[in-house]
Amino acid sequence: MKSERIILGIDPGTTIMGFGLIKVENKQMKFMQLNELQLSKYSDHYVKLKLIFERTIELIDTYHPDEIAIEAPFFGKNVQSMLKLGRAQGVAMAAGLSREIPITEYLPKKIKMAITGNGNASKEQVAKMLQSLLGLKSLPKNLDSTDGLAAAVCHFYNSGRTEVGKSYSGWAAFVKQNSSPTPKGGVSSVNLRGKKNKK
Repeated sequence: MKSERIILGIDPGTTIMGFGLIKVENKQMKFMQLNELQLSKYSDHYVKLKLIFERTIELIDTYHPDEIAIEAPFFGKNVQSMLKLGRAQGVAMAAGLSREIPITEYLPKKIKMAITGNGNASKEQVAKMLQSLLGLKSLPKNLDSTDGLAAAVCHFYNSGRTEVGKSYSGWAAFVKQNSSPTPKGGVSSVNLRGKKNKK
């Protein structure tokens, strides 16, 4: 594992996408940035997805993260909200995978547990703990950006452990882990490097 690396944490959403970046040097965390992408003014869901993809690519190309940690959608009663949240997460993941950056998903409870020691902690409790851990001077009005930062810090704490969450090293790995079994007879597919794979 590199002695110096940058972790981008993302809290995907269709109203606000929160994100935070930390730098790890000699096993110590250093705060880089946290911010959010405001999407509430856009009524078209597809425009929101496009903006999430573009902003994630912009973050990757600006800060060159070595890894991405993303909050997995939690299961709620509203199916439409779940579908939209899942799409937002998928688009952010696709942006990272298109740049071949390893991605790890973490459940909200796992992130809260890593930061506060309590899987049912509130957004405010998570934000206050991050403020203490990283020496943040102030907290943002919306706590979606601290949720993104929390995903990055959770990934730092879990680095090197096995079974931390769902991880993907690139698009080919994502497809392999999320595709149905190949029918008999086999098919050819093209991986990111353009070489044909026989399955």
